[in-house]
Amino acid sequence: MNSNGFGTWRFWSAVLCLLFWSGNFTAGAEAPPATVYNPKPAEGDLVLPMPEGAEMVFRRVAVPGSGFWGDQSRIIQIGDAGGGIFEGLQRTQISGSFPSGDTNGWELILAKYELTKGQYAAVMGMEALLAASGNPEDQKIPTLDGRAQRDALMSPLTFVSHQDMLAFIRRYNQWLFDPDHPERLTALPRVDGTPGFLRLPTEDEWEYCARGGIPALQAGTFTDKLPFAAAEVNEYAWHLGNAKHKLRPVGLRKADSHGIHDLLGNAQEMTSGLFRPEIWQGKPGGIAVRGGSVSTPPGDLRSSLRAELDAYAWNAEAKKVEERRSFNTGARLAIGANVVVNTAQRAKIEKEYEAYKAELRRTMPVGRTLDNLVAQASVQLGSVDPLLERLMRENESLREPLQTVQTMLDKARERLELAQRESARSLAQDAARNGVNLSVFLSRLQRLAATLKMAQELAATSTRYQEQVTAVEKSMSDLEANLQEQLQGYQGKIGSLGEYEKVYMDYAFQQLEGKEMTGRERLVLELVKRHAESFADQRRADGEAWLQEYRKRFAEFSDS
Repeated sequence: MNSNGFGTWRFWSAVLCLLFWSGNFTAGAEAPPATVYNPKPAEGDLVLPMPEGAEMVFRRVAVPGSGFWGDQSRIIQIGDAGGGIFEGLQRTQISGSFPSGDTNGWELILAKYELTKGQYAAVMGMEALLAASGNPEDQKIPTLDGRAQRDALMSPLTFVSHQDMLAFIRRYNQWLFDPDHPERLTALPRVDGTPGFLRLPTEDEWEYCARGGIPALQAGTFTDKLPFAAAEVNEYAWHLGNAKHKLRPVGLRKADSHGIHDLLGNAQEMTSGLFRPEIWQGKPGGIAVRGGSVSTPPGDLRSSLRAELDAYAWNAEAKKVEERRSFNTGARLAIGANVVVNTAQRAKIEKEYEAYKAELRRTMPVGRTLDNLVAQASVQLGSVDPLLERLMRENESLREPLQTVQTMLDKARERLELAQRESARSLAQDAARNGVNLSVFLSRLQRLAATLKMAQELAATSTRYQEQVTAVEKSMSDLEANLQEQLQGYQGKIGSLGEYEKVYMDYAFQQLEGKEMTGRERLVLELVKRHAESFADQRRADGEAWLQEYRKRFAEFSDS
């Protein structure tokens, strides 16, 4: 299989493994011997088979919270306020692809090492590697021997196009899922009995792992620039300062807290998403790549570092578009799964969603927008507490001034709490004013419609009544324009109010309901409350449907 003019890949793989084992195997060691595919074996490694005796190793990374939908502990902050213009701070929800064992937790699964040239050749064949690579040095691989060939094939796969990378993933999945070889799926994680598949990681998955996951969240270091001390950068990463633009074999630097190597440095890594100016908003461009490389100055390495690979690049000299191949851009695979794998699992997700929607969704990033700045500030203040606790624990001499800072933050949080209550009340009151105007205009339109009908009947008998018809029609037209203006204002106020957590909305309506109101005002407030709750639940303003409710409620209404 996958033979070429230099002999089968099985031969090269066997030779390289023997060479590697001869220098790394220790008799009696509990860990399995190191191989060219897993140079730093560790407890917890998830190993998948590959053609020609090769393998790919993965690590499990737990995400916080329980259940499919999770809770507020899954809210993480990514980006870096002091980073580049494409690294703006964003709050998002991290989720796993697979249930974690017998617990109710979830985990994502990321490759332990960057994809290597040897792994690519095992799946695609040596000839395919030589054809795909734009690196002249790769053409020499079949002529190398011993350590030189081993190091070349253990180096990250770079200088290939994004399409070549996707073709590899497709071929590898096809090999794993061959129905004649069910044993290949034995180690693949599953969701409700359905095995996962290979893909590129998403940007938020990548950054969550790079920042250190749950241990970093618990220690208050998740938002640090690096997942290790800046002075230790040489121990964990290949960068411009210690690699000088030259890629190194995988696994030579220290692993991170999850046992993953080279997330920062060596080759920058393709992700599954298109590059946007910010991760979840903005113009989609080329392919988002993460982690920096051997060409990145050590001072620029950070977990938030992002760059764009122009997968289809314009060659100005040749005046043509080419598929970009970058000497320092590679990839790292992840194991993913579909959201819905069968009807029974879908029913379970739907059942869990009811509780999530009622209790948590509106407090999560997906249930908020960037408009509610006060709510955002309140959430962000809460993220400072674990950082202060860590600083006080590690710096006893700073405990007193840090406690002063904590007291100031607590007071700021109290003021924000009051601000959110008052802001929600004010929005509800303004929406109610718009609603009263809507109801009044609808009542007037109803009366004018009756007047118009009478005027039209009279105009049918005499033309002298035509001026009255025209006057009534103009009044109705003006009133309709005013009504639409009020409806637009009503939708905006309801949308803003619906961004607030339920406790603030409840407070707002309790305050308004305690005031003296006319019958019309009380009916309007009932509709305002219903529409605000509907927006908080559905995340959309249905102005026409809301207007129809007003028409129905005030069809026969009289202020007397």
